[in-house]
Amino acid sequence: MNPITVFLTIVCAAAGAALGAMGHLYWGIPFVIAAVVIAAALKMANTWEKFVILRAGKLLGVKGPGLFAIIPVIDSVVAVIDERIQTTAFSAEEALTKDTVPVNVDAIIFWFVHNAQMAALNITNYREAIDRVAQTSLREMIGSSMLSALLSERDAADKLLREEIGRKTADWGISVKAVEIRDVAIPVALQDAMSRQAQAEREKQARVILGSAEAAIAGKFVEAAMTYADHPMALQLRAMNIIYETTKERGATILIPTSMVDSLNPVVALALAGQDTAPQKANGPAPAAVRSQ
Repeated sequence: MNPITVFLTIVCAAAGAALGAMGHLYWGIPFVIAAVVIAAALKMANTWEKFVILRAGKLLGVKGPGLFAIIPVIDSVVAVIDERIQTTAFSAEEALTKDTVPVNVDAIIFWFVHNAQMAALNITNYREAIDRVAQTSLREMIGSSMLSALLSERDAADKLLREEIGRKTADWGISVKAVEIRDVAIPVALQDAMSRQAQAEREKQARVILGSAEAAIAGKFVEAAMTYADHPMALQLRAMNIIYETTKERGATILIPTSMVDSLNPVVALALAGQDTAPQKANGPAPAAVRSQ
């Protein structure tokens, strides 16, 4: 009973009792009867509620929100429907995926009643029914999905569940706003196997990246070797730079062969380069020597 009905009932009953106590019994009885009628006839629905009313067993209509009156005895309120968004948690235990892996899945559904008349008259208990439908749809979805898709494509699974549950509950006046899978639990042994597989994939990727880096480095070495072959002085400068970099640390002692020291001398380096190129120019300098004689 709502506060307004309670207040009016108390006022009428108190007025009837007061008149009866004062000796005005005939005036007091109508107030008492009015209090009974108000208590039975005056109803109030909140802004999120709808009252489904039957008159003599037939549908009269859906009332609310606000105050309204019914005829006592003839009219009856058979259901008070809450049209706010409701949440229902449901789960599937030891359900087999398409690749025969047992999983435990927990999910939650957000739904609301968009047609109070259908929710009251088309099904006995719509709250219990939506829970059963959600569990059945979840098991069907798990059975038609691979474990990898179930773990990686949560959004697609949520959308599929929402559409399937919404299709089944549409005739009950219920709309499904969203479905969210909260957790997918797999056996511990399978978790270890998946962990080893993921580790192997990471090692494989690391080896591929390392091989690509080695190939790139080898290519740079080839380019550097060709450059040094065409420019011997560049090789000498590089060797001197390496020695300089290694002698920057204090207390470092470096042993260098005398042949390497001689090779760092630009004059000697040029002489060695001339000796290397002499066989290639054997036909050129000989005629010059003959002319000099």
